[in-house]
Formats: sequence, structure tokens, C-alpha cells
Amino acid sequence: MPFPVLSGPQYLREGLRLILSPGLRLFVILPVTVNLILFVGLIYFAVRQFGGWVDAFMPSLPDWLAFLEYILWPLFVALVLLMVFFTFTMLANIIAAPFNGFLAEKVETVARGEDTSPPFSWAELLAMLPRTLGREARKLAYFAPRALVLLILSFIPVVNLAAAPLWLLFGIWMMAVQYIDYPADNNKMSWSEMMAWLRQRRWQSLSFGAVTYAALLVPVLNLLIMPAAVAGATLFWVREGGPNRQLDRQG
Repeated sequence: MPFPVLSGPQYLREGLRLILSPGLRLFVILPVTVNLILFVGLIYFAVRQFGGWVDAFMPSLPDWLAFLEYILWPLFVALVLLMVFFTFTMLANIIAAPFNGFLAEKVETVARGEDTSPPFSWAELLAMLPRTLGREARKLAYFAPRALVLLILSFIPVVNLAAAPLWLLFGIWMMAVQYIDYPADNNKMSWSEMMAWLRQRRWQSLSFGAVTYAALLVPVLNLLIMPAAVAGATLFWVREGGPNRQLDRQG
């Protein structure tokens, strides 16, 4: 592809089209239902706490600088929104991890032309549960210390002005890591191997992460974008040269 930075929207768009096809639609219903319940609960909680969170991050200004509050307030509203979004995305992906790993496996068989209508199997889904949850724990171990540093920066006056753009950049990268990890894990690629693979395709990865991040910020639509991102990431994996290793569903 001559412009790899433009490949992200294409993969996400094709992923959305793929999950709406009759053969794969069933694999999307369960994770979307789970995420809908989580989304409603988190939005209810966030609406009740939102004002307090913004006040907690806003720096205390002397009276003669009070006019700056009108300039800084939108920045800290954006910061809180990004943090709420991160929380929802991480929780939703942990809960939906077995479904997402299963969906990625089925999308890969279709993308490689090996199976045009893969059957649903509860036994196969349950067999993937330990491995996928273990991989989510590894992602959380990667995410948590970096998010903690950004959270600490968010409380430091002046420095916290850079917190929102840093959260945004980190979020874009994490979207690529989060979703491309599903086909990587299915194909027995270790965490360090996958991260090296992503860095070799940095612009493609950031492109996919950016468009996924933007789409996930849209309420309600983000419920459908999550499985679309799994499918899009799997297409990314297949077309960008990800290895096709024999799966061990019991692993």
C-alpha cells in the first residue's frame, strides 16, 4: 500500500462490513449485549460524578488569573472524558475478551479463504477463556503503569496541560495494541514478538488505532465498533503479513 498511514480507515470499514455479514453476525451479538449493559452502567455513574472529577483536576488559580478558568475548563473536561473512555474501553475489552478472541479466529479463517461460514461453538469459546483472560492481564500490566504516570501528571499544575494530548496519543497506540493482539494471540505470537511486529508497522498501527479511537468515542456507535475493530485488526493481521500458525485451542 503506497500510503500505509491511510490503511486504518479501510481495515475498520471492511471489519464493520464483515461482522454484519450473515456468517459472522452471531459472533457479535453476545459481546455487544455485554458491552451495552456495561456502557449504560458506566455512563450513569459518570454523569453523577462528572462535575466533581473536573473540579478535582482543575488547578486552583488566584483571583487575578480567574479568567483562565474559562480557557482551561474545556481542556480538563476533555481530560475527564478521555479517562472515562479509557475506563470503559478497558473494562469492556476484559469482559468481552473470550468473545473477541473467538471472533478474531473466525474472521481470520474467512479472510484466508478457509471457511466462509464458521459454526458457533460454546465448547470452543469456553476452551479459549483461560488463554484470552491471561492475555488481557498482560495487556493490563502494560497499560496500568503508563496510565498511572499520566494520571500523576494530570494532578501536577502546568505539567497537567500536556496530560490530555498525551492521553490521546497513548490511547491511539493502545487501540492498535488492544485489537491486533487478538489475532496475534490466536496465532501463538508472544507479547514481545507482537509488540516488535507492531513497531515494524508503526504508521499502519497508529492509523488503525487513531480511526478506531475516534469511532469508539461516539456513544452507542462504539458498541458496534468494538467487534468491527476486532475484525478490522484481524484483516490488518492477515494483509500486513502476520504469521498463520496452527492454533492450540486448549492452550
